[in-house]
Amino acid sequence: MANELDGKVAIVTGGANGIGRGTVEVFAAEGARVVIADREVEAGEALAREIGADARFLRTDVSRKEDLQALVDFTLAEFGGLDVLFNNAGMPGVFHQRLLDDDFADFDAVMNTNLASVMHATRFAAQHMAKQGRGSIINTSSIAALEPSYAIPIYRASKAGINVFTRCAAVDLGEYGIRVNAIAPGGIPTRMNSVPIPGLSDDEMKGLIAVLEPARLVTQPLKHTGDPRDIGNMAMFLASDRAAHVTGQIIAVDGGVTAGETLKQNELFGQVRDDYLRSIGKA
Repeated sequence: MANELDGKVAIVTGGANGIGRGTVEVFAAEGARVVIADREVEAGEALAREIGADARFLRTDVSRKEDLQALVDFTLAEFGGLDVLFNNAGMPGVFHQRLLDDDFADFDAVMNTNLASVMHATRFAAQHMAKQGRGSIINTSSIAALEPSYAIPIYRASKAGINVFTRCAAVDLGEYGIRVNAIAPGGIPTRMNSVPIPGLSDDEMKGLIAVLEPARLVTQPLKHTGDPRDIGNMAMFLASDRAAHVTGQIIAVDGGVTAGETLKQNELFGQVRDDYLRSIGKA
């Protein structure tokens, strides 16, 4: 490894699984000391043990502002500094076929977890970073915010809010040497892509995901499934000194999905999904 992050201290929220875990592994391999923040204690502690002396775990509920302040304080106490914040934790909300069927019952939970947490954590981290005159803040957005479409409108709105906030923070914090960027992942196979559908069991959801993945690749220019480390590698670049002149950017890591027309993808997904639901009597 090139030790691109040698000497840097990073926080990764939602760091115990999925994109967060992949990023923690990349950061640690590149020389960073990492604090893993997550609600899943067992998975977070296991990952910290696996990485060793350069990792710590702190149970963190990002929807709680107090937890985020405690996270920054913990990081400073454990490692003596903070150079990188990766606001990655999030939740998808519940899938409803049409807007007319969505009662927005999960609005507060999704917005607090996905958007308010990013805003609070950014402020807490930046208060320290401003004193040292440098820092990199990276937010997890989504191509769902870049390509508006049907379903999960609360999730899409929360990620669109992240995009605007990322640019606002980049403009505001630039004078302190703090860079703020966002990554918009495409179809990375994690639990975040398993958007709950009312009435479907866990096994039925797994079956749906299995039939959707080939459909996803039909309209994706790069014909391979993304991996959490693909996002981790982009986060590593944005965290490193190689990205010293990059701020206020929303960077899609999606196999090329947002490079062109995605209407066919939406139509195909809808067809495959409806056929599957009919086959299990849940249409």
